[in-house]
Amino acid sequence: MSFEIMGSRHYPLIIVGGGPAGLTAGIYATRARLKTLLLERASPGGQIVNAGLVENYPGFPQGISGFELGQLMEEQAIKHGLKIERAEVSGIELAEGKKIVKTSEGNYIADAIIIAVGSEHAKLGIPGEGGLVGRGLSYCATCDGPLFRDRVVAVVGGGNVAITDALFLSRFTARVFVIHRHDQLRAAKILQERAFADPKIELIWDTVVEAIEGNGSVTGLQLRNIKTGERSPLRVDGVFMAAGSKPNTEYLAGILKLAPGGFIPVNVQMETEIAGILGAGDIRQGSIRQVVAAAGDGAIAAISAERFLTQNK
Repeated sequence: MSFEIMGSRHYPLIIVGGGPAGLTAGIYATRARLKTLLLERASPGGQIVNAGLVENYPGFPQGISGFELGQLMEEQAIKHGLKIERAEVSGIELAEGKKIVKTSEGNYIADAIIIAVGSEHAKLGIPGEGGLVGRGLSYCATCDGPLFRDRVVAVVGGGNVAITDALFLSRFTARVFVIHRHDQLRAAKILQERAFADPKIELIWDTVVEAIEGNGSVTGLQLRNIKTGERSPLRVDGVFMAAGSKPNTEYLAGILKLAPGGFIPVNVQMETEIAGILGAGDIRQGSIRQVVAAAGDGAIAAISAERFLTQNK
C-alpha cells in the first residue's frame, strides 16, 4: 500500500467511536492542534443519547437529556475542528509504523488511534428475541416507550439502565414488571428508592426470561425462577431489554490481547500493549460505564496520544 496515494486519508490521530469518550478525546486532540478524524458508524453521542434524563453529569443541576448532552458534546468537538465521518470500522492493521484503519468506506491511515467504540446491548439468545425486535421488543425505552401508553410492559435487568427505563416507562404505561435474576438490584440507591416507591413498578426477583412469545407482536414472556425452578407465563404487551452490554471488539482480536468479555486492557494512561493504540470509555477493562468516566478516559487518551505523536515525530 502506498501511503503517498492515501495521503488525503492520512491523519496523525484517528478516533474510533463517537460516544462521550470519543468526542471528549476529539475536543482535547483538536485543541492541541492535532489533525484528527473521528469515525462513527451511527450518529455521534453513543448510547447516552437514549437516556431520557442524565442527572449525574456535572454542570447540569436539573439534569439534561442524553440526546441533548450528546449533541452538545458533538457541537463542541466540531467547533474546535474535529472532523467526523460516518463509517463502520472492520479492522486495524500495522504496516511501516502506521496504523491502517479498515472501514466500510475504505482504508484510513493513522499514526495513533484511540478506540472508543463503547458497547452494545447484550442479547439473551432466547426464542423470540430475534423475530420480535420492533414488534414489542425494544432495547431503547426512551425511543419506543411512548408507543405503550396504558399498556403492560416488562423490563429485563437490575442495573441503572433497567431501573431508569422502568421509571421512565411508569409515567405512561399501566404497569411495569422488572425481571431480575438476583434478589437485589445493582442500580444506584436513589434509583432503587424511586422504583420501590412507584406503585406501577413490580419487581420479580430471582427470575430469568426463557422465551418471548408473540405472533407478529409480543404477547408475553416465559419465566423461570432460578431458585425454585418454577416456570410461569407473564402477559405483557412489550419488553425492554436492559440486561447488560458487551464491547464492540471482535475485529480487534487479531491485533490486541483482549481481557475476558472482550474488553481492552489499558494502563492508567489509556495505553494498550501496542504503542500508539489507546482505549477509552466503556470498551476498556475496568470501566465503570458512566458518562463522566468515559469523558475522563477520552481526555487522558488524547493527552497520551499527543505525547506519543510528539515523541515519534
